[in-house]
Amino acid sequence: QVQLVESGGGLVQAGGSLRLSCAASGRTISTYTMGWFRQAPGKEREFVASVSWKVGSLYYADSVKGRFTISRDNAKNTVYLQMNSLKAEDTAVYYCAARTVVGASPPYSKYEYGYWGQGTQVTVSS
Repeated sequence: QVQLVESGGGLVQAGGSLRLSCAASGRTISTYTMGWFRQAPGKEREFVASVSWKVGSLYYADSVKGRFTISRDNAKNTVYLQMNSLKAEDTAVYYCAARTVVGASPPYSKYEYGYWGQGTQVTVSS
């Protein structure tokens, strides 16, 4: 079992930055592809970014490319999401997740992630 706890959310003005952290416990996440998803009120949970366990493959949603950066520190069992140039439409609850379904397809599907954190709220005021 893997327990994931997100932190770092909050209220920020448009154009500002936040850094989310996801601390894992229970077992190492070094062999998991890790992802960040977000869910705005009334919307489906959507993929934001992922980093493979080899740290060789990074994926981003088109809406955050060039603004968000995902990274991981396996020694600390932690994943990060640096969010810059935030927009009002980035407002959502952000979730960290570990991908438990191994496949050749890009890791965009939330159904391939078996471990989830409780989420952290990010609110961007315009």
